[in-house]
Amino acid sequence: MEKGDQAVVTARDPEKLKEFSEKFPETAFLLPLDVTDEGSIQSAAAAAEKRFGGIDVLVNNAGYGYRAAVEEGEPADMKRLFDTNFWGPVALIKAVLPGMRAKKSGAVINVSSIAALRTAPGSGYYAASKCALEGLSGGLLAEVAPLGIKVLVVEPGAFRTDFAGRSLTQSAMVIADYEETAGARRIGKDLSHGTQQGDPDKGASLIIQAIEAEDTPFRLLLGSDAVKFADDVMENRRREYGKWREFSCGSDF
Repeated sequence: MEKGDQAVVTARDPEKLKEFSEKFPETAFLLPLDVTDEGSIQSAAAAAEKRFGGIDVLVNNAGYGYRAAVEEGEPADMKRLFDTNFWGPVALIKAVLPGMRAKKSGAVINVSSIAALRTAPGSGYYAASKCALEGLSGGLLAEVAPLGIKVLVVEPGAFRTDFAGRSLTQSAMVIADYEETAGARRIGKDLSHGTQQGDPDKGASLIIQAIEAEDTPFRLLLGSDAVKFADDVMENRRREYGKWREFSCGSDF
């Protein structure tokens, strides 16, 4: 908005974002949106298209964390997590694609996580929701790139947001055998909130630059910690694949 772009700013309670409409009265449009509610998604998309004549860029950044050992995960928690982190973005993508296809232009930005590269103990379900989003994004890119539509998956490291604060939940079930693994990362033991090295404003600026570039990447690591993490993941994966390479080829006819 500081660049003069028009932006639809959404939240379940848009009053919490009133500062945007006050600071950018001509370009900011506040709308209520619950990504777990299909009716809310359709209403928001329709209102945005009516106000601005179309949607050029969709940013799927709604989401939250969930800590639990795999065995501790509870069905209601898992459903809510995937409804927010995966099915919500899917519904929003489907809501904006008709307009983008008609114009033969547009961009979808899906905010994932480095958790999709390698999963820490206690984050299996959260990582699974992000892996699902990345897998969907790969198929989406292959389908819409010929139509002039970009798809960008952002893989952030640790940023100084509320992710490790109010946006972090956990299972009510606690199994003592996981105390040294998943249990070590339960709320109250994770002291990272407010100390993360990632600057959200700088991160947002880099995302804008990447989506405006002619050679927009499919995956964009965000943060020096994310780059180091990905380097380590890729090196370990290459080492493991290489060790078992000849063995893996043994299944051919």
